[in-house]
Amino acid sequence: MTDEVHIHTHGRVGHISLNRPKALHALTQPMCEAMSEALLGWREDDAIDAVILDHAEGRGFCAGGDVAMVRKSALEDDGKSGRAFFHAEYRLNHLMFTYPKPIVAFMDGITMGGGVGVSQPCKYRVATENTMFAMPEGNIGLFPDVGAGWYLPRLRGATGNFLALTAARMSGEECLWAGLSTHYMASESVAAAKAKIIAGEDIEAVLKNASATPPEARIAGNAAKIDAIFGKATLEEIIAALQADGSDWAQKELKAVQAKCPTTGKVALRQFAEGTKCETFADNMVMEYRIASRMMLRHDFAEGVRAVLIDKDNNPAWDPASPEDVHEALIEGIFAENPDGGEWTPFPG
Repeated sequence: MTDEVHIHTHGRVGHISLNRPKALHALTQPMCEAMSEALLGWREDDAIDAVILDHAEGRGFCAGGDVAMVRKSALEDDGKSGRAFFHAEYRLNHLMFTYPKPIVAFMDGITMGGGVGVSQPCKYRVATENTMFAMPEGNIGLFPDVGAGWYLPRLRGATGNFLALTAARMSGEECLWAGLSTHYMASESVAAAKAKIIAGEDIEAVLKNASATPPEARIAGNAAKIDAIFGKATLEEIIAALQADGSDWAQKELKAVQAKCPTTGKVALRQFAEGTKCETFADNMVMEYRIASRMMLRHDFAEGVRAVLIDKDNNPAWDPASPEDVHEALIEGIFAENPDGGEWTPFPG
């Protein structure tokens, strides 16, 4: 067990609070394993009816995963520790997706990467004015994982492609518009809502009564352009369409797309196309684990983490440097089966 996640029960409600405030509650392998252990125990416990997931002190909700550790693993142990982290994290994601009891995630703050992975599987996902949702893996040469291959291509229109390729930050009201959250409430109402759930009141009624009318979602005004441009089949076509659009919006998004790792962009588009064909969430996670096993060992990941988190110069040197140089053979290798029984597997049951 770890003190980086608080796990307790209140009557018939299990409660998991992420508690790594200095890292904005980014997930570590021990945190993932502790959460899984608790959820597995409550799954079979007739005394527990529902689970609350939130963050403890400080800003939150969850800023991602322990990418610094994964980079260190790639450089020092050929990715062994990194693969163990991803295996544990993806098992947690799948356990939550298939969980037979309702989980209520309070996304009251930064919700990125790994935070997306533990909020999107939940039956109830509550956004507030503090919510800042993003999948920024393109900034560090990784890829949108933790189930993004299932969730993002199933969002309305081309919203998923847009989020993956630009790392756009979505506000609480935009999350509600996109379907990333099920409810929107003022942050000042969150504590009372939790207390009522813990007291045994009906979850749907509590969340409905605590919900507020959100501000207008800014992304809605650009939805038609997002669908027309980011709905194209290839990264090159998307970039060309942004270049052809003379609006300030398109030029801003063009800059965002071109700053990201080109291999990440191509991997994400292939991943989303494959994800829509997956019959089960487990199938998607098998695919994502294969991708993670390769992407974590590439130059781009070490370079991206260096540029964003270590040296913080935000000037990564991607290799390949342009979408045109990311050849199909490279992408095929990233999606290939893992040899020697190195595939991802879910928890039994």
